[in-house]
Amino acid sequence: MRTSITLDLPLPTDAAVRLVNDPEFIRHKAAQAGSKVLTVDVTSGTDGSYTSAVRRVIPSDQIPAQARSFVGSELEIRQTEAWAEPTEGADGRRFGTVSVEITGAPVRMTGAITLVPAAGGSTMTYEGEIKSPVPLFGASIEKAAAEAIRQALTAEAATASDWIATHPQD
Repeated sequence: MRTSITLDLPLPTDAAVRLVNDPEFIRHKAAQAGSKVLTVDVTSGTDGSYTSAVRRVIPSDQIPAQARSFVGSELEIRQTEAWAEPTEGADGRRFGTVSVEITGAPVRMTGAITLVPAAGGSTMTYEGEIKSPVPLFGASIEKAAAEAIRQALTAEAATASDWIATHPQD
């Protein structure tokens, strides 16, 4: 199932990329969402590129009922984002890739992230494919996962706005 999620951030694109790759912010947004971070690994290149890998755990009661029978009481989520270096002549646009895998659950998302300058900051768009190999229920699991990812990213954008208000960005 294809999905597209657009978020507004009150930061210029380069500052937004730094924020979403800040280990302290990553832990904060996970806590705000009710999850526990197991590991955060962020690598920044001298060229302005970033790669972040996050493993976190959420209670399985946060997922749709039809998917709970496949998992235990907790779900481990592994999310990796890789941001390319700023490109000359790209007018401030930034590009990345995303992969979200739920260990032990039958769903995965892979896709692209585009961050573009906008009035008052920037607009981040996640576009990707959500797949579930479960016969008969795969489509409903994909639809539920798409909505859960949309809600989580929307909440993260709100958390980012609150974070920015109390943590000045450069």
